[in-house]
Amino acid sequence: MTGQEQKHPQGAAAAQAGREPEHCPVCGRPVETVIKRRKVLGIFVPEWVAGPCRNPECPAHVQPGV
Repeated sequence: MTGQEQKHPQGAAAAQAGREPEHCPVCGRPVETVIKRRKVLGIFVPEWVAGPCRNPECPAHVQPGV
């Protein structure tokens, strides 16, 4: 990817190479991976976790924009 930049909006979902895609624990459909941060030894480190389920038929459904 030399000479190319990829811009992502802040707080956007991001895929991490070498990881299995996350799935909703209720309906089993794939969900986006989101980056959160946690504090370890006084510094913040990234943590990749499953995002909210966007399947409207799932009981764990979260409205877009939330």
